Amino acid sequence: MIKRWLIKRIPDQEQIAELSKAINVNRYLSAILIQRGITDFESARNYFRPSLDALHSPFEMKGMDNAVERLQQAIVSKEKVLIFGDYDVDGTTAVALVSSYLRRFYACDIYIPDRNIEGYGISKAGIDWAEDQHCTLIIALDCGIKSSALIAYAKSKGIDFIVCDHHLPDNDVPDAVAVLDPKQHDCPYPYKELSGCGIGFKLMQAYAQRYRDPEEVFHYLDLVAVSIASDVVPLTGENRILAHYGLRKLNTNPVPGLKALKDIADIRTELDVSGIVFSLGPRINAAGRIAHGSAAVMLLNAHSEEDAMNLANTLNLRNEERKEYDYSITGEAIAMIEGSETLRTAKSTVLFKNTWHKGVIGIVAARCVEKYYRPTVILTESNNKVTGSARSVSGFDLYSAILECSDLLEKFGGHKYAAGLTLDISNLEL
Repeated sequence: MIKRWLIKRIPDQEQIAELSKAINVNRYLSAILIQRGITDFESARNYFRPSLDALHSPFEMKGMDNAVERLQQAIVSKEKVLIFGDYDVDGTTAVALVSSYLRRFYACDIYIPDRNIEGYGISKAGIDWAEDQHCTLIIALDCGIKSSALIAYAKSKGIDFIVCDHHLPDNDVPDAVAVLDPKQHDCPYPYKELSGCGIGFKLMQAYAQRYRDPEEVFHYLDLVAVSIASDVVPLTGENRILAHYGLRKLNTNPVPGLKALKDIADIRTELDVSGIVFSLGPRINAAGRIAHGSAAVMLLNAHSEEDAMNLANTLNLRNEERKEYDYSITGEAIAMIEGSETLRTAKSTVLFKNTWHKGVIGIVAARCVEKYYRPTVILTESNNKVTGSARSVSGFDLYSAILECSDLLEKFGGHKYAAGLTLDISNLEL
């Protein structure tokens, strides 16, 4: 791949001089900082010295007050609460964080959908399971913003929802007790780029501030850091603060599950964000890609080092299987592109093969983007439907592009740079 370098312009010399004087650094470093949006003493201090005191109040988020009060009502009334989350790293760390924190003082159930049977997000099977278990409140993590019909279905069964999501919403926002998503157009929360686990953290932070010890939730910042790194959300604002303190905990006193994963990966030096992305993240993800995501939550919720090590060994084996699928399918995808003049010269890559493993097509899409640097959709067949993962490049809004052909799709969702979709096989060629 030939890279195209985009060189930022040199900032105004007077502005460079002012910042150099304000923070006592040379002009070259000052220029680099200004290019990164750090233009005065206050923003420089926040950048170089992140502080938990600088986190925004969780109650600035639309719906937070309703969410906290509904959770407290459930606890006081001894209702059964279900923690429901996606099967990737962001979703499983979110479920682990919320369930671990709540279980300090209140029992709750956990549900992770099966990637192959139920697919992404809120599922009818999950709601029916909640009903069978007599759950009356579901906290959905890293999913739910596009599940209006299913949340209405749950409501008809007497089950309330608190949605904690960070994906882009439709105009049709679910009729839940509370929808926590800073990307809602009318949400005043100052920072919009939290991970799904980050939203779960803010809910627990709000609950702790109102009803318990506000410091308790900081025990789980290592899980938040893993989600921030693995979900590739921007390392700016609150994410930078949460990642800074989360990495500190990950490197000094991680939860047993993360400690076991570090040992399995033979990590002997301090982990940084890249280290999470290439060592811990894939192993956690492998549970949902190859088998079932609940194994990842069990690991992250493990209380003893012995239990954690046994579970980590299982995830490590799943990751080895994942690598085999990854290399094999990536090779087939590249061969398809290279074998076709049309595919080689196209502005985007869209590939389908019905035998590809559903659990790794997102990785394959990312590999194709690395090689060809263009928006990529990798599709396979699952449960008599075509399902796919998509990845994009800087400057191309993949979510909006998929939205433009939503008439062909049964389900879709995601971000500007990553998305998932499901369609009927009759619409594949279209």
